Amino acid sequence: MKIKKCLFPAAGYGTRFLPATKATPKEMLPVLTKPLIQYGVEEALEAGLNTMAVVTGRGKRAIEDHFDISYELEHQIKGTSKEHYLSEIRSVITNCTFSYTRQIEMKGLGHAILCGETLIGNEPFAVVLADDLCDNEDDGVLSQMVEVYNKYKCSVVAIEEVPIEDTNKYGVIAGSIISDSDQESSLYQVTDMVEKPDPKDAPTNLAIIGRYILTPDIFDILRKTKPGKGGEIQITDALLEQAKLGNVIAYKFKGKRFDCGSVDGFVEATNYFYEKTVLPD
Repeated sequence: MKIKKCLFPAAGYGTRFLPATKATPKEMLPVLTKPLIQYGVEEALEAGLNTMAVVTGRGKRAIEDHFDISYELEHQIKGTSKEHYLSEIRSVITNCTFSYTRQIEMKGLGHAILCGETLIGNEPFAVVLADDLCDNEDDGVLSQMVEVYNKYKCSVVAIEEVPIEDTNKYGVIAGSIISDSDQESSLYQVTDMVEKPDPKDAPTNLAIIGRYILTPDIFDILRKTKPGKGGEIQITDALLEQAKLGNVIAYKFKGKRFDCGSVDGFVEATNYFYEKTVLPD
């Protein structure tokens, strides 16, 4: 079945960016002039996904307003030199369908994904965490992952190598290499997954980042998954159940990834996109 839906878990509080996120969703923090979540939506659209499902929470109405027409603003700048500033978001709104539901309690990423089941239905889907901002000169990360899914027809997680001392910040995979076609990208058959292991216990330094393609049986698995690390329902634990059946591929993607859930990563991303898009050659 062709993948056409992308789920955005967007109910978190963004506490590392307080006080900015006290009244502003962290997904709406701008890198240059574009909010984080719009970068993710554009990446999904580039990959051929045009149905966006967003799991929000209290105080997140700005996300819905952003992906809607503002008639007053459109009227005010129509025919002026500022009209072109809305061209990108107009294109997104025209080419995508958005639906929303709420995560009433913060019970982890696995629970947030389960909350999106009514928006996804019984079909494979992508998941994008807007905190992880990715960029590549050629195909975006999701486009690359869709190709992997089309070949293997199972769940796919994006991974990258991280310093071993940072493994306690990520889900970490172990597995056997399937394909190493070039120096940048590799495929692994996942045999184990551990959520935020201590460096001394980490099976590898291959960390899962915020891009997934999931098969719909993940919902039934999540319903049966007990709270794990931090007392939350972890998507890593659910994916491990699929991996035991040989149904998870890890993909070491081509491109750059910025952890915009941290201040350092956010500043790094801002500088990178400024140098890429604003500074003259």
